[in-house]
Amino acid sequence: MRDELPLIVAISGASGAIYGLRLMQYLLELEHPIELVLSRAAQQVMKEENDIVLGDDLKSSLHDYLNLPDDCPLTIHNLNDPGATISSGSYRTRGMAIVPCSLGTLGAVANGLTENLIHRAAAVCLKERRTFMLVVREMPFGHIQLKNMLAVHEAGGIVACASPGFYHRPQTISDQVDFVVGRILDQFGFDNSLFKRWKEDARKLPVPSSEVSLRE
Repeated sequence: MRDELPLIVAISGASGAIYGLRLMQYLLELEHPIELVLSRAAQQVMKEENDIVLGDDLKSSLHDYLNLPDDCPLTIHNLNDPGATISSGSYRTRGMAIVPCSLGTLGAVANGLTENLIHRAAAVCLKERRTFMLVVREMPFGHIQLKNMLAVHEAGGIVACASPGFYHRPQTISDQVDFVVGRILDQFGFDNSLFKRWKEDARKLPVPSSEVSLRE
């Protein structure tokens, strides 16, 4: 799949970095290219929630944690690099997913701020009418956050909450994570069988065997 347009994945500083990590793992094991941006807060959350200590070599650290081959199509961008490929609309991508999306990042995107590469890449996807999705992991929502979600929706983005279902009878936390990740993949047109769909028999589709480590 290496001739496919890459998907931009951003992980910001909300709780639930595991969703973004699992999304990356699934696509990279299928050799779909990923352009990754991590916020500084995201790296702190990953240390607290997933025991990931990212050293100077972010790519090597993520490869080890996600059990990925060294030659997987992962590109990691510096958060403060205004000249990165994904900061330009002429660089073609499949779209962008911010998973999870912090309320601060939501506010920046909703108001057109471009203070870092996550914000800039989001603005590019919206102006180019590419699929753009942000997954908020927070509760409850205040008036300001709801207005910001509406602004993103009206700009053409997809707003979702990390809300796993229960009709597929989940047995583990990983089942719940895969439900959310599977629904994210759906929005970008990636056929997957990460979860059992409502009143639908499971289909034989590619499902990477490895799982992201979780505290269960």
